[in-house]
Amino acid sequence: MNMGILPQQTIETLIKDGSIIAPPISEDGQPTQLQPASLDLRLGHKAYRLRASFLPGEGRTVKDCLPDVHMHEIDLRAGAVLETGCVYLVPLQEALNLPQELSAAANPKSSTGRLDVFTRVICDGAHSFDAVDAGYEGPLYVEIAPRTFSVLVRPGDRLVQMRFRKGSVNELNTQTVSIDLEGFDKEGVVGWRARRHAGLVDVSAVGGHAARDYWQPLYAEKKQLILDPDEFYILASKEAVSIPQNQAAEMAPIAPEIGEFRAHYAGFFDPGFGMAAAGGEGSRAVLEVRGRDVPFLLRHGQPVAKLVFEAMSEIPASLYGEKGSHYQAQSLRLSKHFRDV
Repeated sequence: MNMGILPQQTIETLIKDGSIIAPPISEDGQPTQLQPASLDLRLGHKAYRLRASFLPGEGRTVKDCLPDVHMHEIDLRAGAVLETGCVYLVPLQEALNLPQELSAAANPKSSTGRLDVFTRVICDGAHSFDAVDAGYEGPLYVEIAPRTFSVLVRPGDRLVQMRFRKGSVNELNTQTVSIDLEGFDKEGVVGWRARRHAGLVDVSAVGGHAARDYWQPLYAEKKQLILDPDEFYILASKEAVSIPQNQAAEMAPIAPEIGEFRAHYAGFFDPGFGMAAAGGEGSRAVLEVRGRDVPFLLRHGQPVAKLVFEAMSEIPASLYGEKGSHYQAQSLRLSKHFRDV
């Protein structure tokens, strides 16, 4: 096995040999949550309402910590609402028994980030979120904090994804991502702002929600836009993004010291995203933006994030978008839950 990010065919092998414990969910017993360079993780059957987020730290399990922060338990089997302003912890159906040379990292799925649902994966002994040390053996959990929309979830729903890596992070190159405020249609819409006090979002209902009930279109005078504190926006990059078949990418803040907005939630970009050969020519990076602290003026072309590229251990068996994707060839696009934009 070469160094780098593992592709789907290697992840499937790890499932078969028990390094990744992932109960099958399809009739033929094959894992259906495989992506070109990641694995979708599925919610378990219960959630814990927490009074505070936490990290267990070295030598402690998540279960050890629950009595200090646990308020009550919620059964997800019939579907349950996770409300805005609350923090929940959900055991995931997947667990790990990683070889010593493999580590893992997690991120929200694109659709999760575009709903402003803040998620972080934790594991026993964790000293940081969304990171699993090499050789880890044990369960996985996801912390869920809906910020704008309350969400209806069920067991098996996929809010987060996980990448597996052999060796340390090997940054190949970066691409700066800036904001496009010129407009993406004939009406000049440059983005969307989430409506406060909108209805419930069923995370299983693809295309099941009228976009205008949840989002307000944004227009930019003089190619400028003021972000209001604690408001959530969907914007898009000025640059087209293309991820080569032998690389994967992750979005990171370009200047975290600015501090007046967060420019992304879901950061994984799989091999093939934006590639013409995979039907993605001209794909933009959609940015989940939350204003902080004080109003902040964005200008067209202002850099807000960067894509960090890393080598794959080998080329994936299939590329992003080859089997269909809501986000391949995207410009400005809401999550797959919304229709009638």
